[in-house]
Amino acid sequence: MEKFNWKDKKVLVTGAGGFIGSHLSESLVKLGAKVKAMVQYNSLGRWGWLDYSDLSDDMDIFLGDITDKDSASQAVKDQEIVFHLAALIGIPYSYIAPISYVQTNIAGTLNLLQAAREFGVRCFVHTSTSETYGTAVYTPIDEKHPLQGQSPYSASKIGADKIVESFYCSFDLPAVTVRPFNTFGPRQSARAVIPTIISQALAKDKICLGSLSPKRDLTFVEDTVLGFIRTVEAGKQAFGEVFNIGSQRAVSIAELVETISGLIGFKKEVETTQERIRPDKSEVRLLLADNGKAKNILNWEPKHSLEEGLNKTIEWFSNKDNLAMYKNDRYVI
Repeated sequence: MEKFNWKDKKVLVTGAGGFIGSHLSESLVKLGAKVKAMVQYNSLGRWGWLDYSDLSDDMDIFLGDITDKDSASQAVKDQEIVFHLAALIGIPYSYIAPISYVQTNIAGTLNLLQAAREFGVRCFVHTSTSETYGTAVYTPIDEKHPLQGQSPYSASKIGADKIVESFYCSFDLPAVTVRPFNTFGPRQSARAVIPTIISQALAKDKICLGSLSPKRDLTFVEDTVLGFIRTVEAGKQAFGEVFNIGSQRAVSIAELVETISGLIGFKKEVETTQERIRPDKSEVRLLLADNGKAKNILNWEPKHSLEEGLNKTIEWFSNKDNLAMYKNDRYVI
């Protein structure tokens, strides 16, 4: 198969100011692509994590909102490839504001799909989540596993996934769905468990968490980004497909605390707080990826072990300027 050439490809990344989006945008710049980085409009003109990137000057920063059809259309216009990562992702906040998740994750995705169809985008890569599977019915979880809406967030992402599927089936839109399991690494929000553990371990006398028994399949962000890139490089054989991006290893939150404590070099008391515990039927107990499809079609598999990724993440958080951006005195939803 001929090697894909990213040089001067016009690429839109939505959610470019976010955790995975900022890493993806930087990787695409390094590959030679012309990156249009869509960041949600705000009155301060902030670019999220791209404010701290050495490569943001090499991107075309577009301030907009995917829930606005005109804004989404302007973002997609003249682009060859779209990586769609913009979303509301916090599960606890989805209990409070479910309609916001429907408007952003479903209607926002629809706006981008309509624009992609109108402007003849060559490849539309949609970001799903392992949360769409809910608690595992069987393991490892392959792409044929039932989808279960155990939170308003996961339900909204299932809706978005199905809208993407419908555009591929109905209009032959060249769309691919990437379903990352639990990605972690530098810049991740304190809404996620690994930044919560590391930041509290470095800055506080104890670590406050929710349930310690759920098991998660964890992938370092550099590996997740490579998975996104490989979906485009795979060409037509990836169109209409869903790909799990996961390590095929499940670790409990309790085990994660032990591992991180060992890597940092000291242990802190762990306290379970009621406000951090999900409703029982909403909690996803086990996520364990079957990544065979990504290996076979995308030639992708993680390059970092869990411990290697955690060491890189701990190193980033150990920088006092980075750690200072995290609010360890409160529960972030």
